[in-house]
Amino acid sequence: MMRRSALFIGMLILAGSALAVTPEEAAVNLEKALRGLRSLQARFEQLYFSASIPEPLRERGQLFLQRPDLMRWQYENPQEKVFLYTGGIVQMYLAEDKQLTRSRIPPEAYESDILGIFLGAKSFRDLYVIEDARFPTDTARVRQVKLTPREEGDYSYLLLEIDDRTWLLRRAIFYEWAGNRREFQFSQVKRNPVLPPKTFELKVPPGTEVIDETGAIKR
Repeated sequence: MMRRSALFIGMLILAGSALAVTPEEAAVNLEKALRGLRSLQARFEQLYFSASIPEPLRERGQLFLQRPDLMRWQYENPQEKVFLYTGGIVQMYLAEDKQLTRSRIPPEAYESDILGIFLGAKSFRDLYVIEDARFPTDTARVRQVKLTPREEGDYSYLLLEIDDRTWLLRRAIFYEWAGNRREFQFSQVKRNPVLPPKTFELKVPPGTEVIDETGAIKR
């Protein structure tokens, strides 16, 4: 009984220490943690919830980040695909379709999405009203915050779950105006791993259809 009581008290202390940090401070700590990285590697699970389907669509893979402007999302399941961002150029490769699409996107096109969070396109304080949030979680030692866009865009609000030891992102949930939502969960996070240059290169097999940012089609 004494052991259980001590464990319960310890959990209360941990929860109190996380909430001692204001939502604004937690958001700033996340920004500082991401900007202080040289590189990052993590496993991710991406879920899409829609009112029109009974179960969420799930995708899994690995994320690679190299500061200041290199990012690779390597999707492994259920479909192999690659999303590669290199200095303003986005490449999307779909292995099943043997198709590669290239396009150029300005920062304002992704600053309020998951890409903008990791690249630090703009300060959270500039983009959002930052508030406290409480939502169900299975993860201990996290600080949860709600971000409401200051200007109307694709999302009505975002929920972030931040590790209160590393101040890195554990979960991000994007709520669309139509009621659908996208969720990203991160695990096995490695800070400052050595990533070879080829991580951010995209080589596709012969016969792949390539669509460039101007809409021209090559084979």
